[in-house]
Amino acid sequence: MRESTDRRPGAPRRAAVAVVVAALGIGAGAGSLVVAEHRADVRADRVQAAARASARAAAAVDSRLADTAVQREGAARSSRTAVLRTRQLALGALRDAQERARDALAASRGEVAEDDEAVRGRLADLLEHAEDDETRAGAVEALRALAAQTLDVSEDVDAAHRDWLALQATPEPLPDDEPDDGVTAEPDPAPTTDRCTTTYDGPAFFTSAPTEGGDGSNGRLPESMLTPTSWGADSRGTRYWLRTDATAALERLNRAFRAEFGHDLDLDLTYRDYATQVAMREALGSIAAEPGTSRHGTGVALDVPELPCEYGWDTPQRQWLLAQGPSYGWVQPSWALEDGGNPEYWHYEFVG
Repeated sequence: MRESTDRRPGAPRRAAVAVVVAALGIGAGAGSLVVAEHRADVRADRVQAAARASARAAAAVDSRLADTAVQREGAARSSRTAVLRTRQLALGALRDAQERARDALAASRGEVAEDDEAVRGRLADLLEHAEDDETRAGAVEALRALAAQTLDVSEDVDAAHRDWLALQATPEPLPDDEPDDGVTAEPDPAPTTDRCTTTYDGPAFFTSAPTEGGDGSNGRLPESMLTPTSWGADSRGTRYWLRTDATAALERLNRAFRAEFGHDLDLDLTYRDYATQVAMREALGSIAAEPGTSRHGTGVALDVPELPCEYGWDTPQRQWLLAQGPSYGWVQPSWALEDGGNPEYWHYEFVG
């Protein structure tokens, strides 16, 4: 029998070569694996570096967007305050025009020629529809014009009475009225005032001390019905007086407010005597309450300072007062809210 070829004389040498080749093949594969792993590590480092750079860029963009949002929010808040102030002035002018137009109608009743009753009819019709939002914009000027026209339709009206009515029917112009003298007014310079300063631009008024000898009616409260707060006084040194139960509730609210914000609640006006109510009505018109009807006159209302950045519509302080105040009996009435009939972010009332 022939022997196996594995036992032929040249077989051991070829096997050794095969082992060496196999060994070399294994070694080459391992080197390739190391190189591949190294390249993968480099790529991973580069990816991580790119990710960190992207994160930094995104953070920078977020920061710029946040700064822009804050700036826009501040501008929007200032614009909203200006619009609300203009709205208050316009509503006040409308109410004044209505009151004076009613006076003109009453004074001219039976004093005008029959043919001129149409003028009084148009005036009465405007008064009836003046509260309609769609006609409100033109109502003020139309009321002024028709009221003035009503005064001139008859020579039988006493001249002195007519002059008096003319004065009553001509309210002060709104700030945006311009004189019709044919001269183009120079534009107002751009405002440079701090948007965080007070939004009140009228004459100064102060809180009231108890009314000496008061009978307990609105604006005439004696000291026996009032108690001052334990903190604060106005610029004249008058303490902040409220009805005794309202003060007790406010003291509890103030302790919670101080724990939240680190300082006492700022006060501006509290009790308002009758004489001050009269003065404010004369100075501010229908924006101020009719004397003898103000909640301040009963010692259950307070005003915080008119500072938009501290107590304004979107401030943390106001949001806290709206959320927590009712627990202590203090609320902001619906008419004083931002969408109310006479927006006043500074006004709060005690309801028990």
